[in-house]
This record gives sequence, structure tokens and C-alpha cells, in this order.
Amino acid sequence: MSNSNFQALPGFRDFYPDDLTIRTHIMAAWREVARRYGFQEYDGPPLEPLELYTEKSGPEIVKQLYDFVDKGDRHVALRPEMTPTLARMAGARAGGMRKPIKWFSLPQLFRYERAQRGRLREHFQLNFDILGEEDVAADAELLAAAIDILRVLGLTADDFVARISDRRLLRALLLHAGTPEDQLILVYNIVDKLERDPREVIAKRLTGEAGLSDEAAERVLDIFRYTDFDAVRQAYGSTEGVGPEIERMGQFFGALRAMGLGDYVRFDLSIVRGLAYYTGIVFELFDTRGELRAICGGGRYDNLLKQIAGVDLPALGFGMGDVVLKELLTDRGLLPSTKQSVDYYLIAVTPEQRDDMLALAHRLRETGASVEYGLKQAGVGKQFKNASAVGARRTVVLGPDELADGVAVVKEMETGQESRVPLAELGRP
Repeated sequence: MSNSNFQALPGFRDFYPDDLTIRTHIMAAWREVARRYGFQEYDGPPLEPLELYTEKSGPEIVKQLYDFVDKGDRHVALRPEMTPTLARMAGARAGGMRKPIKWFSLPQLFRYERAQRGRLREHFQLNFDILGEEDVAADAELLAAAIDILRVLGLTADDFVARISDRRLLRALLLHAGTPEDQLILVYNIVDKLERDPREVIAKRLTGEAGLSDEAAERVLDIFRYTDFDAVRQAYGSTEGVGPEIERMGQFFGALRAMGLGDYVRFDLSIVRGLAYYTGIVFELFDTRGELRAICGGGRYDNLLKQIAGVDLPALGFGMGDVVLKELLTDRGLLPSTKQSVDYYLIAVTPEQRDDMLALAHRLRETGASVEYGLKQAGVGKQFKNASAVGARRTVVLGPDELADGVAVVKEMETGQESRVPLAELGRP
């Protein structure tokens, strides 16, 4: 096979400069909000023991992984997610760290699955996690950060909504409706399909798969008729075992309203998050037009650190991938310009001015300016053409007459205005 036939593997991306500009723009917003909220960045190895993932998600996860036996006869996998690595790392040093621990990471993750819009076999993902805090204020803080990331990128309440539920509240309501405790996980997974499947299909699965009576199945489905938190509070607030869960959710929504983020959130008990390890408040962010996959998802997973690292710390976090986010920003016309630009393009009229041009280029770069010039001497006209091609904001012409007078001709490319500027003033901090 000729090298010219090589292409990126299916589901993987080449990042040409334009593409990388967009990725950098998204990551800059991620890091900026992390800074505002006081999160510290960490990272871990892209290759981990396979058991780290099967311990968290069960053996069925293996068919979604890039796994292999390495030369040391270890069964390993490219990381499909970051939470197990976080649990391993934080668990190793948890005793000596101030709580709460607020960490974020931007790993590249890998999953062997069918590529489609919004989902590839690799992606970059922002992970925000808070460890060591059980108060609901941490849940509100975490979701506020996710919302603010999208706001920093230019999105508004017209573009996205955070749909929120609570596994503890849902558990209490399902038990009240007649769901056996040993069938709760199965019922979670069934009602998770409420948006995609008709009510009759869900009812049939509840009776056929979960063994609920027809009456219990109807009571379960009735829970999901409520799309407003106050309505749920009114309907179930005095129900035994449900009141404390409703009180906590009330505090959660109250904190978000106090932050001015009430327009971005919606109570939705059908959001249960498919992974069995979520233990409390869970959320997913969706575009309001319903055209894309979830932009972001997360929640509280209080038992995971104990399961993986033997450290009993409450924890919560979310993941936000770059693939769906780029799709949304594209649809809303919010991507940054990828056109190249530089502050200065230096033009030497003849080869005799190149040493002076190189000296000026270095002085300008030391001040933080971006500078380009022709690496090979060319005519003045071609140099001006190259200046336009790289998006130069200014050109600086150095000719024999100008250097004799100790000046350069600076041209503002947008307006065409020219001025003679003393060389001593160019490159001055």
C-alpha cells in the first residue's frame, strides 16, 4: 500500500490548524470556568489496568474498550473515562488532602463503538469532580459550573437546558409506588427510555421484566407525569420517606435560583443516568431543539471511591465532551474565526536589510507580539501578498532609505494608513 492511501482510523480525527483552533477555544472556556470555581487540573495515564474499568462498570464494559495484553502480560485498556483514574489517584492521597477536593481534567478518551453524529471512537472530555463534601451545596456548585461553561461559550437559556433528577428521591417514590427494592436498578433502566418509547411499551416492560403488578406499573408511570418540582412536592411532600428527599431538592433548586441560574434548569425525574453507581442528584444538559445527544451529564456517586480505592468519601462530578459541544456551537453560529492572523509582517526590500529585519523581529517577539516574515527573500509585492495571506494586522517595511533615516514604514493593513516610525520605538515593551 502506498503511503498516500493512509487515512485516520474510523471514528478518529485529524486536527488540522482550523480544527485545533476550535478545540483550543473550547478548552480555553473549560479552563477559564475551572479557574473561576477554584478547581485544580490533574491528569493520569491513558493506559490503565482493565480491572479498573470492570470493577466500576462490570465485565460487559470490555466490548466497548480498546483492550489488549501488553508485553508484560498485563490486561490493559485505553481509558474510556476518567472517573476510575480519579478515584484511584485521589484514594491514594485522600488522607493528606484538604476537603473538599475540587479537581478537573481534559483527557482524550477512547471507546470502541459505532461512530455517529456527536459520538466518535475518541473524544476530549472535560471532567469536573468534587470529593469529600456531602452537602447539597456541592451539587448546586457543580451544575452551576457546567451551565457557566456553556454561557462563556456564548450559549443562553434559549439554547440549552439542564434536566435534573435525584436517585434518592426517585428511589423513595418508586418504593412508595410498589417497586420491590431488588428491582430498583432494572426499573431505573426501563424508565430511562421514557422519552424514546411509548408509555404502553414502558408499562409492558415494567410488568414483564420487573415483575410489577399492573397497578404498581401505573403508579410508577404516574410519578413521571410531573414535570414541575413544586407539583411533585405538593403531591408527595407528606408521603412517608419522601419528605426529606424533597427538602434536599428544594435546597438545590433554591441555590441555583440564588445564583441567577433558575432559567437554565428543569426538574425531570426521567433523568436517571444509566450507570448504577449514581447515588443522588443527577443531571444532563441538552440543546433546547432536541437535535443532539446530551451535551453534558453527571451527578453524585458517593460509593465509587470506596469501591475502587477503599476510601469512603462522598463524590460527585460531570463529563462534557468536545464532539457534541462543537456540533452545538456550529449550529448556533458561535464558533470562533479560524483565520490565521499575526501582529506584524516584516518586509525587507533587499537582502541587505535582512539582518536588521531579523533583529527587529526578535525584539517584537520578546514583547509578546506575533511576527512573520519571508524565510526566503522575495520581491516586495510578493511579500505584501504573503502578509495578507497570513492575516497580518500591520506590515513593517525596511528599505535602504528608511534604515538610513533610522525609521521603518508601518502600514495598518485594514485601513491602509502608513506612518514612518523610528526603529527605536518598534519593539519597545
